[in-house]
Amino acid sequence: MCGITGGIWTNPERAIDRAVLQRMTDALQHRGPDDKGVYFSEFETRPPYESVPGVALGHRRLSIIDIEGGRQPMANEDQTVWIVFNGEIYNFAALRHRLEGAGHQLRTACDTEVIVHLYEDMGVDAFQHLNGMFAIAIWDATKRRLILARDRLGQKPLIYRVERDRLLFASELKSLLEVPDVPRVLDPGAVDEYLTYQYIPHPNTIFQGIRKLPPGHYAEFQEGKFDVVDYWSPALNREVRQTSEEYVEQLRELLLSSVELRMRSDVPLGAFLSGGIDSSLIVAIMQQQCTSKVKTFSIGFPIPEYDETHYARQVAEHLGTDHYEYSVTPDSVEVLPQLVWHFDEPFADSSAIPTWYLSQWTRQHVTVALSGDGGDELFAGYPRYRAARWGQFFDALPRPVRAALAARIWQSIPASARQKSYTRRFKRFASAIGSLPAQRYLEWIEIFRETQRAELYTNEFLEHLPASDPTRFLRLAWSRAEGRDAVASASLADLVTYLPCDLMTKVDVASMSHGLECRQPFLDYRLAELAIRMPTRLKYHGGRGKRILWQAFGHLLPPEIGSRPKMGFGVPLDHWFRNELRPMAHDVLLDQASKSRGLFQPKVVQRLIEQHATGMFDHSYRLWALLVFELWMRRWCG
Repeated sequence: MCGITGGIWTNPERAIDRAVLQRMTDALQHRGPDDKGVYFSEFETRPPYESVPGVALGHRRLSIIDIEGGRQPMANEDQTVWIVFNGEIYNFAALRHRLEGAGHQLRTACDTEVIVHLYEDMGVDAFQHLNGMFAIAIWDATKRRLILARDRLGQKPLIYRVERDRLLFASELKSLLEVPDVPRVLDPGAVDEYLTYQYIPHPNTIFQGIRKLPPGHYAEFQEGKFDVVDYWSPALNREVRQTSEEYVEQLRELLLSSVELRMRSDVPLGAFLSGGIDSSLIVAIMQQQCTSKVKTFSIGFPIPEYDETHYARQVAEHLGTDHYEYSVTPDSVEVLPQLVWHFDEPFADSSAIPTWYLSQWTRQHVTVALSGDGGDELFAGYPRYRAARWGQFFDALPRPVRAALAARIWQSIPASARQKSYTRRFKRFASAIGSLPAQRYLEWIEIFRETQRAELYTNEFLEHLPASDPTRFLRLAWSRAEGRDAVASASLADLVTYLPCDLMTKVDVASMSHGLECRQPFLDYRLAELAIRMPTRLKYHGGRGKRILWQAFGHLLPPEIGSRPKMGFGVPLDHWFRNELRPMAHDVLLDQASKSRGLFQPKVVQRLIEQHATGMFDHSYRLWALLVFELWMRRWCG
């Protein structure tokens, strides 16, 4: 697991000098504290080409596999192909055997060299054969092209900037900002997206001109031309009918294989354990495959409705793991300035705080941790999918009738100030009954609705907003599952939006900030493709998801884990903003520096703070998004 950076230029006036490359690389030191390396090739004119581009590659390494032999940048035998790579290729042993059978001589025991030789044989088709998480940059000197590639499910990040005669890339935005002439121009459309989703969807970033490579894509820069190509795009609208027994057998085989592949490590390894079905199953399978106790790590809160450490403890005792627990208190938000620096752009998923501390404490014991991320999206585990199913029943009514019914129900339900109350959830559900399915789902998950954002923005900021609609990102994902039921559409839309843009961003940044590698067995692409084509009835029944997971592996866990309510990884923001965080919210959001930016209406912000403090409404997610944004502005834009 590492950090990568660099660039290519076809004009010597656009060159990255060696000192800049070193700063770009050092900006990623936290991702790779064990080693660093660079490759530099000057722009030159030589026959038979008119010119050869200049290339710079930088790498910071967290040593996991082949600690002595896996240094990067790495080249093939004649040094015509160079690579920097962040991630892990779990099937590299099988690929290595195949390459050696074809006559390749491999000098190391690491997965990086396998990618180099696979690219020699297959070119860009090599990415389809990689089972793992990765962000890759390959300099092909023979074809004079730079290739970028990102894994199918967006587990590893890759940022780039295309300019005239130059391409820059990096694992993190801060690395690109080390290039002196890269501007920091706020993208108003990205701000609008952020306040809609709590993250900025790919391919956008918070700055104009800097982009994220989408999951399952590669990009090619050759002779000044830049193209982005989709190499993995599963058919979300295709359901394959098989018997339950057939699917259970395939699920068992693939998940066991996925966990086994992700347990290969030359350094200490453990697992996150929340006490939910997903992480508990991963730990149970790990313990089956280990002769020693698996080290497990969980985190909780002193507020009972947010704390699930007792479930984690129950699973750990049942499985016999070596278990560690930690707690997050309100003063834990002192880490917020560090989070703002590490995340590079505004990111308002408050569970980044416990994930940060969990990663920090886990790293004191192990270097690699497996997690249960992806299980909710693949096997319909989120409670909001229950609302999607209910909404489907209302769709049989004419839309005007639904709209009238929604208004009547919504008005009859009292507002709730509690973040996790059923009253609040039902009121939110009722307010969206009259909308079409994709729009309805968006209204359930968005932070600020369109009317709320319009009221929040100043007239000056509204004038700079682009014509693009931030909701298009989710609606396009939803449309990819056209023809499937509402639960499938919602969960699969989450798989290609929320999972890579929120969950994987959170886990990658929080873990890599502490030099911890986090692996997700559920995100083996073979397992993902299996879950995508499964009928909903196998995953979701009686208002609960993950039915087939429990059917396949429930015998490994205490029965109570299969019936416990899902808590998620939420943070008690509603409590904090009425107590410990209230002064901070007021001081940061309503001081002169914040007001002078001319982005948000101070009177609207003040109303949000007051309504939340008095218990009139729960604005905790909105206040958190605004707080994170202002702190980000102070750190990155002055």
